[in-house]
Amino acid sequence: MNITRAGSFAAIIAASALVLSACASSDTTEPGTDDDMSSLSGTLIGAGASSQQSAQEAWVVGFQTANPDVTVEYDPIGSGGGRETFIGGGSQFAGTDRAFNDEEIAADNFASCVPGTGIIEIPAYISPIAIIFNLEGIDSLNMDAATIAGIFAGEITNWNDPAIAATNEGVELPDLTITAVHRADDSGTTANFTDYLAVNAPDVWTVGAIETWPTEYGGEAAPQTSGVVDAVTNGTGTIGYADASRAGDLGTVAVAVGGDFVPFSPEAAAAIVDASPRVEGRGPGDLAINLDRASEEVGVYPIVLVSYIVACNEYQEGAPVDLVKAYLSYMISEEGQALAADAAGSAPISDALRAEAQGFIDAVQ
Repeated sequence: MNITRAGSFAAIIAASALVLSACASSDTTEPGTDDDMSSLSGTLIGAGASSQQSAQEAWVVGFQTANPDVTVEYDPIGSGGGRETFIGGGSQFAGTDRAFNDEEIAADNFASCVPGTGIIEIPAYISPIAIIFNLEGIDSLNMDAATIAGIFAGEITNWNDPAIAATNEGVELPDLTITAVHRADDSGTTANFTDYLAVNAPDVWTVGAIETWPTEYGGEAAPQTSGVVDAVTNGTGTIGYADASRAGDLGTVAVAVGGDFVPFSPEAAAAIVDASPRVEGRGPGDLAINLDRASEEVGVYPIVLVSYIVACNEYQEGAPVDLVKAYLSYMISEEGQALAADAAGSAPISDALRAEAQGFIDAVQ
């Protein structure tokens, strides 16, 4: 097996155990795991969102266990890098924490795709983005959007600030400088996080939803998801944002939704996805979602990352189309989604979304 830049041996072992258990306990299999797939061989290249890393590790192990002559390589270089690599033809599929925008799609310059045939975008990985912090003796804090925005915009600079204290009665907040950690690279996680801030605290967060952190807001920069988590873990009085699967033992923030404070969970993340409409004007196979960040429905967690798998509707000659279709099918299958949920704490996609996406995968040429 070849897993490019795999970061979690424990996740791989757990994924392998799940795969073997599933094979032993059931005579039926999900798409991508039938016996006839053992004839597949070759190498499939993907790159992109580091938020998907734990899920991709599990998917690679599961898929390669069922298909020992196949090598899947996924480079977690970040969403921006993944999209650029896919556009340039350096990968057969991409992972990205934001869908391609209308301008990028209209440019129609995807090197691996036949011009004019477009791309498919499948929301295969749904996860909350956790606001993580490192304060001795404090595991959880409540914050509203304006307070979160103020911290990351550099306006709230001390942990005992009245804005934080107001929503955390009884918590002994230290007289300690806040160090806000953000992504150094272009990041779909940043785009999703700042979209939440822009929608819910526009008077404080005035730069909109962006992938590249605004230098005027300062803070400490760290590369990729792992870099942000490491910086928060190794600092004192630090706060950052990362895919919830990487929160570990760090403190986390419950965010204000309506009159409640909602902690992150896969169920709360799935709730907002189900309540949100699709992006209008997209082509066949483009299942991009327009998340309703301002939802006040009970139990909804609004800081959600919907990470997409991107592929061509029709590939240029010589591409490993059979591998693309098989691996995409495996990722969205019940087995694949269960592996991702176990390894990364993600929310499995719905049966309806799976069936819709599978139809577009089947049509890939």
